[in-house]
Amino acid sequence: GLTVAINALQSVSSPHRFLGINQEGGVSIVTTKGNAYGHVVLRGGNGKPNYDSVSVAICEQELTKAGIRPNIMVDCSHANSNKDPALQPLVLENVANQILEGNNSIVGLMVESHLGWGNQSIPKNLCDLKYGVSITDACIDWDTTEKSLRSMHAKLKDVLPKRPRG
Repeated sequence: GLTVAINALQSVSSPHRFLGINQEGGVSIVTTKGNAYGHVVLRGGNGKPNYDSVSVAICEQELTKAGIRPNIMVDCSHANSNKDPALQPLVLENVANQILEGNNSIVGLMVESHLGWGNQSIPKNLCDLKYGVSITDACIDWDTTEKSLRSMHAKLKDVLPKRPRG
């Protein structure tokens, strides 16, 4: 689980040189400085969620042990909601409560959101597609997204400005 993510963060934080394409479309050696602002995305795995405070604390400990700033983004979808869009607002609320209770390592959230609820398969006749409904993962609709984010804002508007900045 976390070992692969930690190895990736260690790699991206280091300078690299590789063969690539420059702005003019020519082959060149590209040099990067590294990115010190990487983060782990907790999206659940093996059919189990990992957005809860214990899972977040374990992730913090592992990142700190590896000498990496514990920046964590929580994916409210995928295994964290059992791919059920109706559970995403509950995950979001749980994460907001963790921040309210003093968690400083959660730096972002991902939500599967679209204009319409759910998802759809691509029909043979593309005219049968429903406008604003995902053709990939099932999503919460715009009204639910707005309600969830406004609720989170109301809960955290006084807390977030006081958080330590890295």
